[in-house]
Amino acid sequence: MEESDGHAATAPPLVAIHHRNDARGWKLAAAVSAAGFGVVLLPPPAEALPRWHACGFDLLAIDPFGDAGGAAPRDFVLLARGLAARRPLIVLSDRDAFADRMLALEAGADDAVGWAEDPAEVVARIAGLVRRTRLAQGRLDCDDLRIDLVDRRVERAGRPIAMPLREFDLLANLARVPDRIVSRETLLRAVWRIDFDPGTNRVEVHMSRLRAKVDRGFARPMLHTVKGRGYALRTRRGKLA
Repeated sequence: MEESDGHAATAPPLVAIHHRNDARGWKLAAAVSAAGFGVVLLPPPAEALPRWHACGFDLLAIDPFGDAGGAAPRDFVLLARGLAARRPLIVLSDRDAFADRMLALEAGADDAVGWAEDPAEVVARIAGLVRRTRLAQGRLDCDDLRIDLVDRRVERAGRPIAMPLREFDLLANLARVPDRIVSRETLLRAVWRIDFDPGTNRVEVHMSRLRAKVDRGFARPMLHTVKGRGYALRTRRGKLA
């Protein structure tokens, strides 16, 4: 797959979904896809367990409730936990029931959420789990931007980007909270360890250099200055907050 600016795109995280209600599964899949993730809908494991093994997902989302003819909810969560291994597992319930969430968490789910009509919270929790997992692995991924926190490497759409330590730390701090405005004062504390405003333009200068390296040659800029508020790394479908 190629982006319009000619650079190869980095594959988005893949979310595998199994919901015992097909219509609700498709509704959630559409919302997850609209948030920029790859999506695959999985059939019941009793019918196609090899597909679950071979899927290669980054996160597994299941609804083990509501089907009297299927496996008991706890057994289903235990099975999914084994299949997900170290990858995140989120359990969904059509009821916002405390008992459902506790069953899921006690059986090994990383998160559990009830949802009715609006899947927005589920999508936000999926994004948070994927982000925390990548961070624990020493990686930050935002669209086609990939940051290796261990080896201090950066690439966008597969193209390596060399940068000095300050610029790397500046970019990493913005990428940890994508689509959120980070104030100049916060960046001074995080990157320069300064608890006061020195009255210089060091943040502005480094942001200008960073923007030239990360955004130059791409049709869509990711680094943004928000006048009077700070700076943000904006994802493809994100809204600044």
